[in-house]
Amino acid sequence: MTGLMTWPGRYTDRHGSEEIVFESDGRELIRTTIRGVRFEGESMDDLGALGGEPPEFPFSFFEGGLCSCLLEWEVPMPVDVAGDGVRQGVLRCVLRLGGPAGPGRGLDTETLTATLRLDGHEFRVAGPGDLEHVLHALQRELPRSARLRACVACAWSDYNPAGSPMMAGLACFRDAKDLYRRVDGKHGPHGIFAVWHAQTELVQETWLCEEFEHRASDRGYRGPFPYRGSL
Repeated sequence: MTGLMTWPGRYTDRHGSEEIVFESDGRELIRTTIRGVRFEGESMDDLGALGGEPPEFPFSFFEGGLCSCLLEWEVPMPVDVAGDGVRQGVLRCVLRLGGPAGPGRGLDTETLTATLRLDGHEFRVAGPGDLEHVLHALQRELPRSARLRACVACAWSDYNPAGSPMMAGLACFRDAKDLYRRVDGKHGPHGIFAVWHAQTELVQETWLCEEFEHRASDRGYRGPFPYRGSL
């Protein structure tokens, strides 16, 4: 994928609901317009109004980012199927952003539901946490012959062990493959922190480039995605 991508979506809060369109470069930029107000961020759970000032229209914010709302979007999701090549699926995500939990307590727990539509079938998982763990769970729901074909499942991608935001912050090491192959754990001369500077760029989990390779059980710090043998 190259250039700016658009994803159909919907925004809902206590004031109403409307269809929206998300724009993304697949890496570190997400934009959309809600009720005539332009929003931008590096992750789905941190979209702020451009200009930095709260708009006049009714929204809920926490530390500058939208909260107390529901964000929905759809993205293409290719799937490798043994004996049938690459099949084109659609991944639908529903992210519920909670409101402030109280003084000094941050936000209520986020919940994310992901549904993969593939060849007339639907596979759905839900839970708190980030997109990585939801996609892991979704992969386990698929038939053994099917494997997601996206950056989150690539041999050359990894997360910072300190954590990552929602739909962002996945490091790509496609230009440092030999160095990344030797990664073993967090620290030391072959730890992920020692090679973090060698990353090509940061990408979103659902991005895809021509150098994609499925993860294997003996590569990198993050391990399998999950690895279940070759197709």
